[in-house]
Amino acid sequence: MDAITCKEATGMKEGSYSSISQNLKTCIKMYCGDYTQGTILPAPNFNPIMDAQVLGGALQGISCEKDVLIEILTQRCNSQRLMIAEAYRDMYGRDLITDLKENLSHHFKEVMVGLMYPPASYDAHELWHALKGVDTEENCLIDILASRSNMEIFQMKEAYLMQYNTDLQQDIDSETSGHFRDTLMNLAQGTRMEGYADPSTAAQDAMILWEACQQKTGEHKNMLQMILCNRSHQQLWMVFQEFQNISGQDIVDAINECYDGYFQELLVAIVLCIRDKPSYFAYRLYNAIHDFGFHNKTVIRILIARSEIDLMNIRQRYKERYGKSLFHDIKHFASGHYESALLAICAGDTEDY
Repeated sequence: MDAITCKEATGMKEGSYSSISQNLKTCIKMYCGDYTQGTILPAPNFNPIMDAQVLGGALQGISCEKDVLIEILTQRCNSQRLMIAEAYRDMYGRDLITDLKENLSHHFKEVMVGLMYPPASYDAHELWHALKGVDTEENCLIDILASRSNMEIFQMKEAYLMQYNTDLQQDIDSETSGHFRDTLMNLAQGTRMEGYADPSTAAQDAMILWEACQQKTGEHKNMLQMILCNRSHQQLWMVFQEFQNISGQDIVDAINECYDGYFQELLVAIVLCIRDKPSYFAYRLYNAIHDFGFHNKTVIRILIARSEIDLMNIRQRYKERYGKSLFHDIKHFASGHYESALLAICAGDTEDY
């Protein structure tokens, strides 16, 4: 993931930083989740037994009816899909995920199977594969751990332990290194303060961050990541404003200048997720689609994980930032039933089709 400037990350125009103070309350309300919207909502008139029966017929026929799978699994919310899986087990005596894996292949299988995991289990699944695959997928670790709340982290750690009989933090410790590892470990504790802000300490924290960007000693790096990983979102909004006042520079641009590698990418991701998660994920999707030759794992992971949280907001940021809709770009780069499944999750407005 290439270094991103504050202007690119936030969509701010040159000279707009002076307005941060005036817009702080508005931004906090907008970016901390008061108004978020997913693309997958609970289906009305839901009947899990009927859906399970239809899925059974689609999976057990001579040829798998993939359009039927897409029509049902992308148009039911996660809790409804779990009820369908239970009804399917009662009806056929088999596991729906297992049947999907046996009948599907490639990226289409990844999408359909991914939809069947509860959110915490899906995060755990992605983290385990990122840590235990042939090569560690650092960007997956960054995307998940930089963006999840304390409760989400607690639930994913429980799911990780239950699914893989090992501790997430132990695996992070053994599979990563340096200050990147230390910051991931700090995030994985899930101990960020919530709902607390102290204006009297914001300038002090900002000065520590500024010194950490200037001196870059091990101690300063530790202090930097401790502040970014443990202060509340509300507190960090004030800290970032004070940092701008002290240094004349945005915190994202300062981090990009002073650090490099995955440590730098993780720090920037934390800042961007605190400011505006939908913008961060729009940026990650754009990179995955355009800069990495359609990085399927990233696109699939973000669409599934955010589908019931803020994917509608991500779509909006994507179109505002890059001029074309997310729907358009997926349609341009993907194909077949895989394309159809991604587009069903993404959804779209009339002008996107």
